[in-house]
Amino acid sequence: MEERVRGLLSRLEKVEELLGQTHVLSDQKEYRLLTQEHAYLTEIKEAWTCLSETQKQLEENQLLLREEADPEFSQIIREEIAQLQEKLPKQHKRLETLLVPPDPRDSRNLILEIRAGTGGDEAALFVGDCVRMYKCYADQKGWKYELLTATPSEMGGFKEYIMLLSGPNAYRFMQYEAGTHRVQRVPKTEAQGRVHTSAITVAVLLEPDEEEQIDIDERDLKIDTYRASGAGGQHVNTTDSAVRITHIPTGTAVYCQEERSQHKNKDKAMRLLTAKLLEEKRRKAELEVSELRSSQVGSGDRSERIRTYNFSQNRLTDHRVDLTLYKLDKVMDGDLDDITEALVKHYHNQKLSGDQNS
Repeated sequence: MEERVRGLLSRLEKVEELLGQTHVLSDQKEYRLLTQEHAYLTEIKEAWTCLSETQKQLEENQLLLREEADPEFSQIIREEIAQLQEKLPKQHKRLETLLVPPDPRDSRNLILEIRAGTGGDEAALFVGDCVRMYKCYADQKGWKYELLTATPSEMGGFKEYIMLLSGPNAYRFMQYEAGTHRVQRVPKTEAQGRVHTSAITVAVLLEPDEEEQIDIDERDLKIDTYRASGAGGQHVNTTDSAVRITHIPTGTAVYCQEERSQHKNKDKAMRLLTAKLLEEKRRKAELEVSELRSSQVGSGDRSERIRTYNFSQNRLTDHRVDLTLYKLDKVMDGDLDDITEALVKHYHNQKLSGDQNS
């Protein structure tokens, strides 16, 4: 690991030198790529510095403890050693995660679709809980989120919630959330205190960027307008502001009713439709390259049960990486790093082993 880090730190010096050159400053695309690389390498430098300093302090304290005769001062040193030994694995783990090479898609905008599955009202309530969980995680990461469309449930929560996430490394850490999430808990409506099992599905779609557009013929679209339903006050019930767009060749349908303006709802629906059509195009391309489904190399298939949330035991289990955490309360408040970082590392290693075997 040390040799690899030193190579990356050497590259950081080269990137800093390039960023000061005139020809780079005049080339927006190259400048953007280099600034992204610089941010990544700087993060590695900071993580490496923290790890190195902790290791150095630990060695110094261990040496000091061997030479110290005062029992009271020795106890203070032991406490400091214990704290440093606790920090070391976390810092090592963070550096390992950072050493997974960046992907050009890492910081792309993504569309997160969360839908209630089996379990009726309880599944809809869990959709609401997961929407909050992902928003809390986004706040911790400094990401932005934007509601595209939602269908509230009468008992609370949502039958469906679709939002856009954007920010540094948003796709890197969120891409493996796709799949079936199972929840085990006692519903509020359960008088006997019995644990129920419900499920929701999560889909993760990349929003197209300027270099990845898809031509959609207006003649292939069926656009319907209707009155919005659900919360929103009197206004939404008196104007046909909600929009449903159907792409006739594929049968793909999307809708949006969150904005009061029909024009804004149409724009959001078109963003969602474009992302869905591009995702289908990518999926077909992957199938042409290999008969294996892309989920087998780590894109996460929404039909796969990926995670179980057991509230009575405060336990979360991610079945793909055999990771079990007994801090579900913190996870639901957005503490997802232990999970997302483990998944990034797992699928990178899986990809490496696949490349070596092919």
